[in-house]
Amino acid sequence: MQEDSTLASLNLFRQQVADLDDAVRGDATRRLERWRPWITRASYLPSAGNLAAYLALRCHDIRDVQSELITWGASSLGRCEAYVLPNLEAVQGTLAALAGEARLPDRGAFALLDARLGVHTRDLFGEGPTPGIMVTFPSEAADDPVLIRDLLEAGMTVARINLAHDDEAAWGRMLSHLNAACEATGKSCRVLMDLAGPKVRTGQPRWPKKQDRLSTGEQLILATDEASLPDDLPGVTCTLPEAVRQAQVGQSVWFDDGKLGTLIEHAEGGVLRLRVTHAPPRGAKLKAEKGINFPDTTLNLPALTDKDRQDVRFAVKHADMLGYSFVQTLGDVQALLDELEALDAPAGLGIVLKIETKLAVQNLADLMVKVAGTRPCGVMIARGDLAVELGFARLTEIQEEVLWLAEAAHLPVVWATQVLEGLVKKGEAKRGEFTDAANGVRAEVIMLNKGPFVVEGVREVSGIIGRMRQHFNKKRPQFRALNIAQPGTD
Repeated sequence: MQEDSTLASLNLFRQQVADLDDAVRGDATRRLERWRPWITRASYLPSAGNLAAYLALRCHDIRDVQSELITWGASSLGRCEAYVLPNLEAVQGTLAALAGEARLPDRGAFALLDARLGVHTRDLFGEGPTPGIMVTFPSEAADDPVLIRDLLEAGMTVARINLAHDDEAAWGRMLSHLNAACEATGKSCRVLMDLAGPKVRTGQPRWPKKQDRLSTGEQLILATDEASLPDDLPGVTCTLPEAVRQAQVGQSVWFDDGKLGTLIEHAEGGVLRLRVTHAPPRGAKLKAEKGINFPDTTLNLPALTDKDRQDVRFAVKHADMLGYSFVQTLGDVQALLDELEALDAPAGLGIVLKIETKLAVQNLADLMVKVAGTRPCGVMIARGDLAVELGFARLTEIQEEVLWLAEAAHLPVVWATQVLEGLVKKGEAKRGEFTDAANGVRAEVIMLNKGPFVVEGVREVSGIIGRMRQHFNKKRPQFRALNIAQPGTD
């Protein structure tokens, strides 16, 4: 009697999973049909189909289904990102076997999709170890070949040149030193050139007498030009006047990667009067060339600036990939694709989408397919800007979602911003930084920023990668034998 009841429960559950499978397949088909005109690289079509299936699945709350799958000894679908439909099919095969029916899974479909991420990672970042290590070149690298060779020998696999700084002559010297180092060491290193984009930064601040810090409750003027700054209040200009003109009363403005938070109290004629809502206990110092974020403002700004268009001409001759800053919409992607086509850029020149804003997160799936359907593509989680845009609490959730979607799209991820920052900048890392770097092994590349101790940072990350990749493949734990599990001795 109990056996009959159990079998009846199983068959009811099988129908629930079958209904879910049907809904996912129908939704995925509709999504893929919308994307299909964007995909000229036929090899990317299976990956786009898998992403469509993952998005379709995640439209449902399947937590109860997952819990019941576990009780039947089946996969919970909790790690299905890389092979959604084969995983659903295998789950139904397991349930069918429990009911006495023979239904074997298509293991080849698992293997085919699971291999795609590796293929796309090698297309973009080469044949090196995974995760690779990306390092931002400082300006002094243009005249310091020893630094570049030390970075290469420490474990750097991707060199990042930020085109927001220096000039073509300096970039050329960096490349020359890198090529010489690669030839001398026998190591290879890909080059990412990061387009500046419409990054909003501070000008030179103006302070009233006897004030050099801002505290909560105080006022600050943000203006499009120095002539609009008052003498009796702290003030600063903005390198992108359009951003100031588009911001509105009641919206927030953040400075210096979230160190100073403000709210717009008055907006008129290119001048914003701000009230400080967030500052350190001792107050915040505001300096020139610090980032400004408008998280509540939908800025109508082109991601590809005139400077970017000029820099792309240099990059297509020297870079393996472009970092696309401030990309948010399909129009942004199309602008860069059109520019590359006009320049007859190599087909293998990749694009790394820098996810920095709420809108970019919202449009992530479309952005990935639009690029990857045409060229090698990767995703950079720009956690500094995202933290300001979303808040630190929300960032912890969003960075996971970006990892999941990129894995479902079979695209490599760059884990960026403040990795081992204390070690790189001051020679001493905090304990939490090591945990953060260890979490980076779920990405395909870990990025370190510039700093006087960056070589030591690369060595440390290389060691962390060597240890942690034995335990994790993306978010899937790998169970190697543990010394701690061996029998003890009296």
